[in-house]
Amino acid sequence: MNAPLNHPMPILDLDVLRTFVAIAETGSFTLASTAVFRTPSAVSMQIKKLEDILGVSVFTRDARSVSLTQDGEMLIGYARRMLALNREAVSKFIVPDIAGIVRLGSPDDYGERVLPTVLRRFAKTHPAIAVDVTIDMTSNLRRRLSERQLDITLFTARRDIPGDAEILLTEPIVWGGAKGGCAHLRDPLPVSLWEEGCVWRADALDALGRAGRNYRVAYMSAHTAGQRAAILADLAVAPLPKSFIGEEIVALGPEEGLPLLSNYNLAMMVAPDASAPVQAAADHIRAAFETFRETGRF
Repeated sequence: MNAPLNHPMPILDLDVLRTFVAIAETGSFTLASTAVFRTPSAVSMQIKKLEDILGVSVFTRDARSVSLTQDGEMLIGYARRMLALNREAVSKFIVPDIAGIVRLGSPDDYGERVLPTVLRRFAKTHPAIAVDVTIDMTSNLRRRLSERQLDITLFTARRDIPGDAEILLTEPIVWGGAKGGCAHLRDPLPVSLWEEGCVWRADALDALGRAGRNYRVAYMSAHTAGQRAAILADLAVAPLPKSFIGEEIVALGPEEGLPLLSNYNLAMMVAPDASAPVQAAADHIRAAFETFRETGRF
């Protein structure tokens, strides 16, 4: 709304803007309520208050989704900048001035899907810490950490988890196939696999061997993008974490003639005597995966 020039402008509540941004990013009032530690009804009241102040609707709601209106799209940029400025101002007084470089290792799959979101948020809260990321296979990442070439590494494992590692996530491995595809019906079964040493590869080959299912390695890549390309083209099926399944890739199992697969673990190791920047980054990663376990979103 356009307020008269002689009328004091209303002041937007940063807490309300935080809720507004959380809804926009999650696409859900329910998920946003978890992120901002409020009940769904309280979140709805906050958005109604915001819309009353501005005199416009900021969300379009239907039974399945929530999306920004044109006015909401205009507001989201202002909201993010206001929240960022607030974080910057507050951090000058109550957040220790931590600066340095963190050398972080990650498998390709999580380096592509998860780290951009996690590190973007970390940069907002710790702008003076630079994070250098190395993407590699689990065996190489663990070796790099032991040689002190890395400060933190994520890695995947089925059972052989070192005592100084902590498990961030445990989830099932499933067969991924193209939605409406027929690769799983072919004989021998065309499979897309990672390189030697991948825990998903080992689990898939063990399961196929126990089931006596004929297969051929139709596609091999060390990168998640390559695996997805093979699946989406219906050239092969591939073992994937359940959380990687989406609209275009579906989970296949015994009903489609494929053997059940087991669980895997995503773990983290931090170098001994970690510096303050390294500890801050490790804490941030722990919090991100705790949020994922609770909400299914990073």
